[in-house]
Amino acid sequence: MTKPADAFDDIPGTVLFDGEKLRQGYQLNKFLSSLVEADNRKTFKSNQAEYLTKFTMSEQQRDAVLKRDWPGMLELGGNIFCMTKLAILDGTPFQQVNAIMSGMSMKEYEDMMNAGGRPMQGIRSKKESNIG
Repeated sequence: MTKPADAFDDIPGTVLFDGEKLRQGYQLNKFLSSLVEADNRKTFKSNQAEYLTKFTMSEQQRDAVLKRDWPGMLELGGNIFCMTKLAILDGTPFQQVNAIMSGMSMKEYEDMMNAGGRPMQGIRSKKESNIG
């Protein structure tokens, strides 16, 4: 039986944040949310790997955080709003994070957005385009 969320699996670049992702990313998002506190930001910046041990994240989640693998964090249950806290801490403009997650350079992303956003033409289905 197909789950309703499976309908989104065919759309390139789409990660559905549903109940399953919520449960998968709970500890990852708990870490990301902890960065609202100044003391936590300071502690994290002083030893990132050690700070992450306070949260029972998977090894893949820890690795994604340390590598700043933004698409990876999404796939592993990261909530985009929680992820902004890490981007801000790093001084990374969220526009740059969006560009990375879109597979574009910052310039390409800016140009696309200034032109009105992602065009309607193009890849709309992994199956139809033989990708993924």
